[in-house]
Amino acid sequence: MTTATAPAPTGAVRDRRLAAASLSAAALLAAAGFTALGAVFAYPQILAEPTGDVLALHRAHVGAVTSWFAVLVVGAALLGPAAVALGRLAGGTRGRWITGLGIAAAAVQVIGLSRWVLVVPSLSADPTSAARHTFELLGFWLGQVVGETLGYALTAAFTVLVAAGCTGWLRWSGYAAAALVATGVLVPLGVDLARLTNFVGYVVWCVWLLALSVVLLVTARTAATAPRSTGRR
Repeated sequence: MTTATAPAPTGAVRDRRLAAASLSAAALLAAAGFTALGAVFAYPQILAEPTGDVLALHRAHVGAVTSWFAVLVVGAALLGPAAVALGRLAGGTRGRWITGLGIAAAAVQVIGLSRWVLVVPSLSADPTSAARHTFELLGFWLGQVVGETLGYALTAAFTVLVAAGCTGWLRWSGYAAAALVATGVLVPLGVDLARLTNFVGYVVWCVWLLALSVVLLVTARTAATAPRSTGRR
């Protein structure tokens, strides 16, 4: 997937460029969003605080928090087109699984994060206990169950399949990132260490996406500029 030893069809070059652009943008938007939310909203540590405190802090910075969660939503959504392009490059059964898992991972993360953009602003402006209860329900079902647990599992599986098509350090670093991200499924079970390993995993994963993007762009350029054989002697 990541090497080009012979001239590639135009479609393959285009897919490499699309995958590189989508993956690099996803990684950069995720890094920017989490960094900014950590600064203005103490996210994700704030989620361990009482609901009233979470909503109060959200209300105090509603514009910035909503905007940066929107950035995370866009970053998560970009995994979809990347998965389509990578699936076409891989081809066969593995390619179909890459596409399906990548789109599913993007979808569940978008669903989980979108609540912060579409619903939580109105909940934080509502001082009633009903609003707090709704926030907690959404946090459990859309946050922990859908966005996080399913998101971690699907992202890890997608990463393993993509890494399998790479070579050398890019393959093994992809496997390592996937394993660390997958530990996030243990967080709801009360394994506190999993929070740290999952966080480290996403940092490694973002760096891996950027590295994969560079390799894809380099191989796309090589394939696009390589002389093509006409089949004549």
